Amino acid sequence: MQLKKNYHLTYCTNIHPGQDWKNTFESIEHHVLGIKKEVSKNQAFGLGLRLSNKASEELDMGNNLTDFKKWLNDNDLYVFTMNGFPYGNFHDERVKDLVHAPDWTTDDRLNYTKRLFRQLSELIPAGLNGGISTSPITYKYWHKTLSETKNAFEAGAKNMLEVAKQLFKIEQDTGNYLHMDIEPEPDGLLENSDEVLLFYSDYLVPIGRAYFKQELDLNADEAESLIKKYITVCYDVCHFSLAYEEPTVTFAKFKANDIRVGKIQISAALKILFNSTDDERIWEELSQFNEPTYLHQVTEKVDGKVKTYSDLPLVLEGERNHTELRAHYHVPIFLEKYGKLFSTQDHILKTMEYLETDPISEHLEIETYTWDVLPADLKQDLSVSIIRELEWLKSHM
Repeated sequence: MQLKKNYHLTYCTNIHPGQDWKNTFESIEHHVLGIKKEVSKNQAFGLGLRLSNKASEELDMGNNLTDFKKWLNDNDLYVFTMNGFPYGNFHDERVKDLVHAPDWTTDDRLNYTKRLFRQLSELIPAGLNGGISTSPITYKYWHKTLSETKNAFEAGAKNMLEVAKQLFKIEQDTGNYLHMDIEPEPDGLLENSDEVLLFYSDYLVPIGRAYFKQELDLNADEAESLIKKYITVCYDVCHFSLAYEEPTVTFAKFKANDIRVGKIQISAALKILFNSTDDERIWEELSQFNEPTYLHQVTEKVDGKVKTYSDLPLVLEGERNHTELRAHYHVPIFLEKYGKLFSTQDHILKTMEYLETDPISEHLEIETYTWDVLPADLKQDLSVSIIRELEWLKSHM
């Protein structure tokens, strides 16, 4: 839905099953119409569309894309943002680090992303800008040496620059500005703002200057401007809170380096605050969030630096001498407390406060995808929960 200051607010449909196009559309049809009726009855409602590679391939078959465009129009819906991070199935089977596979060093990831952008260019209404969030290049621990890591950075940059060229041509042909939004997260090759800035300065920009000189005969400044226009950042509030970064500090870094924020994903991590009184109860409640589907990295700040544990079981089995931990879980954003546990909802509120004076991105997408694996006492009807999240965020804008 469109809010004041031209914000477009939605939720990410990766919350629904989406193994193939039939499954994806049935899930959207089942949930979205009722949600729109409650939160956006008298105006168009935008979708944060998530398509797996298989669903995207099948959307191109027959009349599927044409029929979907008609269905969107008939129901006063539109697509302005997509989630291109998970390539395969995202529900009912082990995902863990495979959420990054195939990564940006591969043709499969490149071809998938280019297809999504072609489809978005067909779906998005004229005059709107649109974006697709994507993996932060690769999973850090798949690359064991400095040489392998450098190769991953270079290969990822080259593939992303090919997407930037596609987006330049799409805007020339259609007038629609589309951008690819890189999404840093714990244990991704890009985890925080400093690593994002390094990727631009050491890889994207220098490699891109030579690439766009050859491809489009641009000079160095023109090439850098093109790169930073079409390759942007997805600011996932949960992920940056896990990096212990304050929104104002991160946004200031990006602005100082002309890095655009293409999309803000509104999400909350678990925050675990220990005390001498309730620690055993806290550990017991935290253990209820241990499940086998997704990676739940845990971070803590030690001597001014962020330490990351690659998954929750490592912490549950550890020495337990912590003051504060934060866990990658995408918990419901409308709750500040879960029994003895907390959330990083405060980072959402700080982000919304910042947007009041500096609207750095007009795309707001709620991303709470862990409903199926939450402890039983937090589960509610899915559509009711999504409506509650959207209404909570609207009330804080």
